[in-house]
Amino acid sequence: MNKTRRYPVAQHVGHHTNPLFLAVLLLMCALPSALSAQSFKQVTDQDLYPADIKTGAERTEVYFPWIRGKNVAIVANHTATIGTVHLVDSLVHAGMKVKKVFCPEHGFRGKSEAGENIDNGVDKATGLPLISLYGATRKPAAQDLEGIDVVLFDIQDVGARFYTYISTLHYMMEACAENGKTLIVLDRPNPNGYYIDGPVLKKEFTSFVGVDPIPIVHGLTIAEYACMVNGELWLKDSVICNLKYVTVLNYNHASYYHLPVKPSPNLPNMSSVWLYPSLCLFEGTIVSLGRGTDTPFQVYGHPLLKEANITFTPHDIPGMATNPPLEDTLCNGYDLREFSDAFIKSSGQLYLFWIIDAYNRLKDQPKFFNAAFDKLAGTDELRNQILSGVSEEDIRKSWEKDLAAYKKIRKKYLLYPDFE
Repeated sequence: MNKTRRYPVAQHVGHHTNPLFLAVLLLMCALPSALSAQSFKQVTDQDLYPADIKTGAERTEVYFPWIRGKNVAIVANHTATIGTVHLVDSLVHAGMKVKKVFCPEHGFRGKSEAGENIDNGVDKATGLPLISLYGATRKPAAQDLEGIDVVLFDIQDVGARFYTYISTLHYMMEACAENGKTLIVLDRPNPNGYYIDGPVLKKEFTSFVGVDPIPIVHGLTIAEYACMVNGELWLKDSVICNLKYVTVLNYNHASYYHLPVKPSPNLPNMSSVWLYPSLCLFEGTIVSLGRGTDTPFQVYGHPLLKEANITFTPHDIPGMATNPPLEDTLCNGYDLREFSDAFIKSSGQLYLFWIIDAYNRLKDQPKFFNAAFDKLAGTDELRNQILSGVSEEDIRKSWEKDLAAYKKIRKKYLLYPDFE
């Protein structure tokens, strides 16, 4: 990636009247780039990755008595750890009767790229059968749960509706409810759990990147989400899952939590995690969001974007991006890493300027939006508003009623102190 300028060009400032944006933009010029360049393993800041946080998986004294002597299935990927040891390895070592593992998108070891079908297989480390929930089926069949007494769910979410791990949770809850199995959620902090924003999903736009009627940024941990799905009767035929959960100690929704392990191949650091809810909408356009580079979900660009501050060229990267959009094509774009650290956290909202601005500058190109956009947005209203030139402020106003209703529902299921 060739960097010709570190910060957004002047026209970005001119189109944005938010005083906070201007203040933070000036502040960014004085910020070191070290934080945004840190990998997950390098983060040690106690304010951002508190030493006293104890995840549900680490609280073995709570759930070991629930599973000892029972036949256990696990829904997990590479993020399911107790310290530095994988949850599955820990349970097997502790003598638990682990029978099989269900795998979400990206696979059990988290090495498959977005959208890649996952096949059934066998875990080489333990010999356990691996059953894919991101291949021919998204929901376990009755025979997949035969002989199982309890299912453990431990996957690190990032707090966005279209991040498919919560869809996997929904369908696993449904399967457990239909087959009389107990589901135990081992909770983890939500790194984007300090705000709520975006359009609420409309039923007619339901898909695997949006199963339940929630906004793009839902502000819940995965256990809170499970409680809401159960309590609001969102499972098929209003079935109720026999749900247990183990909470995180010393977590609250006002905190900024750095993930100790990257949650998927194209979210390699915290800048990408914070930018993901805003930038993922570009997946439904002709614009590249950096897949096929070393900065996915931290940049965006297109060959015809002029006056941009960087250039980058997407390439095929095994395990991250096969045939990425605009592959081998020089793109002009913007590097948002410092912006994510300084502004995204302090604003507590989706940032729509980028996609609106990109559309306004590329609208003469055919099919700026593709079929994925409405599924990601959870509605066709956002696309139509952008096409019609509706301002970001008015777009936000159109969300207010649905967001207020959602927030009332959400409050009923909070397990931790809230940011509001």
